[in-house]
Amino acid sequence: MFMIIYQKIFDETILQRIRLTIRQEPNLSRSALSRLVCEWLEWRSPNGKLKDMSCRKALQKLDAHGLIELPKARKNNNFSIKRPKYPLPPISDITCDLSDLGHIEVIAITNSRSEDSRAWNAIMDEYHYLGRGPLCGAQIRYIVKSSVYGIVGGLSFSAAAWKLKARDYFIGWDSTMREERLNHVLSNSRFLICPSIKVKNLASHILSQALKRLSADWVERYHVTPVLVETFVDSDKYLGICYKAANWHLVGMTAGRGRQDTKNKRSLSRKHIYLYPLKADWRKTLGGTPEPLEDPNKKERPKDWIEQEFESLDLGDDRLNKRLQLLAKSFHAQPGVNLPQACGNVSELKAAYRFLDNKRVNIDALLEPHYKSTQTRLQQEPVILAAQDTSSLNYTNLKACKGLGLLSSKSNGNLGLQLHDTMAFTPEGVPLGLIDIQCWARDLEGKKGAARKSLPIEEKESYKWLKSYHATAAIQEKCPDTMFVSVGDRESDLYELFAETHKFPSGPKLLIRGERTRMRNTSEGYLWDLLENKAIAGTTTVQVPRSGNRPQREAQLNVRFAEVTLRAPLRKNNLPEIKAWGVYAKEENPAEGTENPLEWLLITTVPTNDFMEAKRILSWYEKRWGIEEYHRTLKSGCKIELRQLRDVERIKACLAIDLVIAWRILYLSKSNRVTPEAPANFFLMKKSGKP
Repeated sequence: MFMIIYQKIFDETILQRIRLTIRQEPNLSRSALSRLVCEWLEWRSPNGKLKDMSCRKALQKLDAHGLIELPKARKNNNFSIKRPKYPLPPISDITCDLSDLGHIEVIAITNSRSEDSRAWNAIMDEYHYLGRGPLCGAQIRYIVKSSVYGIVGGLSFSAAAWKLKARDYFIGWDSTMREERLNHVLSNSRFLICPSIKVKNLASHILSQALKRLSADWVERYHVTPVLVETFVDSDKYLGICYKAANWHLVGMTAGRGRQDTKNKRSLSRKHIYLYPLKADWRKTLGGTPEPLEDPNKKERPKDWIEQEFESLDLGDDRLNKRLQLLAKSFHAQPGVNLPQACGNVSELKAAYRFLDNKRVNIDALLEPHYKSTQTRLQQEPVILAAQDTSSLNYTNLKACKGLGLLSSKSNGNLGLQLHDTMAFTPEGVPLGLIDIQCWARDLEGKKGAARKSLPIEEKESYKWLKSYHATAAIQEKCPDTMFVSVGDRESDLYELFAETHKFPSGPKLLIRGERTRMRNTSEGYLWDLLENKAIAGTTTVQVPRSGNRPQREAQLNVRFAEVTLRAPLRKNNLPEIKAWGVYAKEENPAEGTENPLEWLLITTVPTNDFMEAKRILSWYEKRWGIEEYHRTLKSGCKIELRQLRDVERIKACLAIDLVIAWRILYLSKSNRVTPEAPANFFLMKKSGKP
């Protein structure tokens, strides 16, 4: 019996010798055993060092096949010791041209205790999302310095990944050739430019400098000539622009497994794989094929969520379509930063401004593909809650910006835009996307006053509620197996809105919180009086979210309900009567110190004939708070009111991107609460059409 592992033959003679050694020296560690076996087999690296790590893996494979029985692995307490944290070296805030940095020097770190080594560790721990390491196998670290400003970044190269399908097909490797030649491939395992340094072309310049010296440095240290370098780019965080600019080849994506994924859990995010040849004859050295091999099981490259979301975008120019995706990825990678920071350099910023100024680019055109993607998600749901609400966007700081309007009827000088959005939620509260967006500026003079009541609703701002209902009705036509419920707060308690359901008998249902001052009339009397006098049908609990300084709490509500026939107000007696149900819920015994106890009167066209159905209506209305969370995400998370664009059309176009990014952030947050046991990649991409 024998096995060939890493091109070393483990025949019966060597296996017997290993077994005998384990029996005779029961306290021998696995590390010591692997060094002994290396000596027996003359298993050394080209620089003369024992390949004890490779040998240890080989021994584990022999143990797994039952050919030997290794001693129990010893616990290494060193892993529990915290690695020293080094102070950050001085890093300058720099925004300049590449020539202003002076001479850029890429310096190899040869002493792990040197000042350069400590500086490399410090900046990687502080700024790189993977930290300093540990790096795998053979490795070289470089610190990068400017002759004018000092340290600007660092990078490292280390052992390549053992198996990588896209890379191996690109090279044309079989498993035997990979085992024999893998040491000629290196991994660019870290690359960092300190975030305070904004210099165009610096990244590609550093890569070029490092790659020029890498072969000589590696040969000097390990006596092996590298001919190919690989690296991985997490597309959820980075665009890989510097690698593309430096002519690296994008060859595919990782499987999301990693070195330690022995149980095939695929729990890591998938990354793009880039390769860079160091020698013209790299294929010959690696024993590859003249041309890349075709993967027989190759599927179309999976699209990330932004590519999926904007797949149907058509601005009449493919360059504009691609620019939107680049901007969306930049916004998603750094929500809340200003446009220059999101773009990263001057050329990208100028391209963003040109994009936002293009006549084909407007809020409606940019949101159209998101609406279509939302529709795809909604088609799979039995019930959708279409919550609508209004929020003010304050741009008073942009005083020179034309086209802004008053934020309120009071002459307080605050200027901005009004945003009315409709978000589709599942009954569990997960947002599946926007259905409708309306964005406008109010009259600067604030006129309407007494004449307002005589205006038809089509000329009033409150028509926004009907427009949202129409958008929901339009999407329901394309989702015939889904019941839509349009949900609104007290401001939406308009009889014209209820009358719209008469025009759409198979359209969306309504769920509206009644406004007491409107004294909604029914054939049985005033709605509030009618429901307050009903017997309590039962008690239910509602989760009241945090608001300002008010903490989250539970509210015990007594519930009453009744079927009613709504009658139009006297001034609107041309509108039809509407069959509806009223659900009245009141917190009659609030805890001591409770401010504003809950009291809801909900009017719905969803049949509500027993207490369980009334509880369902309350639960659905409770999910309306999700749209208020969405507005907080827009303002606090994406900081849309801090966009310094100084042009209303620019603001609206940029807002379209932020609206989709804020939805995605809220979606991930809510999904995690609903199904906390699901792995992260479950939410990052679903083949079913959901995000």
